[in-house]
Amino acid sequence: MQVYFIFSKRMPLISIFTFYKRMTLAQIINIPNIFTLINLFFGCIGILFCFDSSLIQYVPYTTAASLVMDFLDGFAARIFKQNTDIGKELDSLADMVSFGFLPGLVLYQICRDGMSMYADKTTIIWTCAPLFLITLFAALRLAKFNLDDRQSDNFRGLATPACTIFVIGLLEIHLKNYFGLDDIISNRWFLYIIAISLSVLMLSEIELFSFKIKGLYLKGNRTRIVFGVCSLILLLALGSAAWSLIIIVYIILSLLRQYFPNDLFSRN
Repeated sequence: MQVYFIFSKRMPLISIFTFYKRMTLAQIINIPNIFTLINLFFGCIGILFCFDSSLIQYVPYTTAASLVMDFLDGFAARIFKQNTDIGKELDSLADMVSFGFLPGLVLYQICRDGMSMYADKTTIIWTCAPLFLITLFAALRLAKFNLDDRQSDNFRGLATPACTIFVIGLLEIHLKNYFGLDDIISNRWFLYIIAISLSVLMLSEIELFSFKIKGLYLKGNRTRIVFGVCSLILLLALGSAAWSLIIIVYIILSLLRQYFPNDLFSRN
């Protein structure tokens, strides 16, 4: 977009002429962008659910839908060769809602539940508000990702969807009080540590493997296969309480792959 400022003696005010680059409707509303918009829609619904204590239990389902749509928009872009600049920007905007603001709000709500004994709402707000640090760093992470050409095959730093999965795992433990851990999960100091740790990981230089399958061969996919098996075992053993542990396993496998490469944890 170009903006021109024209000064004229006859015109006391500045005239602004804005010229927009013409784009066809097909370039804007294509299949990948439709998936991205659906991702954004479910992110908005998840946010609405967070504001109702009787509906927050459905946030994991809206987040799952957003994750599926986030995968499909990239998959469709590669299949139909519709990688566009507007699609890239739209994807980041949708992710900022579904995987940026939403996880911050979830942590805030968990903290608020843990402080239910306080009558002063102002105290609750200012005590839990620092947990939106994760939202601020998600914005930085997404901006960095758009400018970093090293992240085409693998990620540098924890991706916002993975961060959100970890937070949703905490929400599941909180809502269902798995193993009696709710008192720990809803403790504000524990949540502060989680928010800071996830924020640092999002902007770190740790190389985390992506989920792009490299052909139908074992070579190049060993780490992904190990991760898939570990995730399945955790889900079968722990149910929805496993999501946070799955992300921890993901980070550990990525570190092993980066710093201790061998036949099992190979980049190739």
